[in-house]
Amino acid sequence: MGNINEIKIPYGKEKVRISIPNKNLVKIVEPSETLLHMSEEDIIKEALKNPIKSKNLSELAKNKKNACILVSDMTRPSPSYKFLPYLIDELKTGGIKEINIIFGLGIHREHSLDEKIKLVGEYAAGAANLFDSEADKCRFIGKTKLGTPVEIYGKALDSDLLIVTGNIEYHYFAGYSGGAKAVMPGIASRNSVQANHSMMLDDNSVAGNFYTNPVRLDMEEAGKMAGIDFVFNVILDDNKHIIAAVSGANNNAFIEGIKIYDSLYKIEVESKADLVITSPGGYPKDINLYQAQKALDNVKEIVKDGGTILLVAACPEGFGEDTFREWMNDAKDFNKLYERIKEKFVLGGHKAVAISKVLTKTNVYLYSDFTKTDTENMGFFKPDGIQELINRTLMKNNNAKIAVVPNGRFIKLKSNK
Repeated sequence: MGNINEIKIPYGKEKVRISIPNKNLVKIVEPSETLLHMSEEDIIKEALKNPIKSKNLSELAKNKKNACILVSDMTRPSPSYKFLPYLIDELKTGGIKEINIIFGLGIHREHSLDEKIKLVGEYAAGAANLFDSEADKCRFIGKTKLGTPVEIYGKALDSDLLIVTGNIEYHYFAGYSGGAKAVMPGIASRNSVQANHSMMLDDNSVAGNFYTNPVRLDMEEAGKMAGIDFVFNVILDDNKHIIAAVSGANNNAFIEGIKIYDSLYKIEVESKADLVITSPGGYPKDINLYQAQKALDNVKEIVKDGGTILLVAACPEGFGEDTFREWMNDAKDFNKLYERIKEKFVLGGHKAVAISKVLTKTNVYLYSDFTKTDTENMGFFKPDGIQELINRTLMKNNNAKIAVVPNGRFIKLKSNK
């Protein structure tokens, strides 16, 4: 058994075990972890005790009547319930009487009350008012240099102290999640999000790029216009445990956070693979195809032209977005979708275009709750099983190279320079 690798692939709330011979696995090169091993509680406390380019949150709260904390919705892995008690205690120490927590929905669905409480935890739910952002209650506050109309949820704009939270990770066209992304697209109108996301067609709008990425720079400007007062971002490991955190001024704290993230998660492979197996990381990231798509985009660089990607994503909620569902009817025809989105950028359609582009060079299998008919209508293939596809690949080519990315990380091909 020493010549066989046993690997677990997240699928929904479970994990699927697969076996791959050592000789067929593509080596994945990861940075060595340099962080001190601290408890999550200590990491949170240290970050709040040492804000970057900012006063402590409790000091910022002095003489303020109310505060607003922006948190991620249920499609994101950010463990708000872990760090919110500490932020709330800082605000109370500073004398804040009214605390509002707003879930940044972007264009995602609303939460039930139970979902809200689960996301923030019992302590925060008892100490603060909980709101979903409402796109139809956004106010126009100006345009960015790139022409994006900035329309932001009024309840956040009316707060005396605006705090943004979230987790930092690679994002396939915004460069990174976290920071001002909590405002744009988090609590922005559909009109604003559509204008911002239209820049994803730019060649610089790629994972891991911050300084020349028009989508991200546009988000940063929108965040400054909205008046972000304080940032609290965490970095998670594959088990969704907090391993680092940053706090402080926008966007100084966020930039420090992405430096830490890169030091931990800038992952490369030594050679391209015939078969790449990836998963978004299980629930909630594979709750629908709209979310799971990111994992597909994150590995497109490391598969050979004409090779195969297997996306393992449960997608119990199906497509996750109606416009995306409609555009996916034409995912087999990239030229048609590309011309359509160039003519008029449409949210939801942008993800179908990204998927369609991958399909032009790669065979994509989708292991999910979708039926075989629905899977094939989207241009994918539906495997009988994950191990079955591995075995069939090796039967065709005993020397086939297989890369496994269980948590949908962004992976680059290692440079030989």
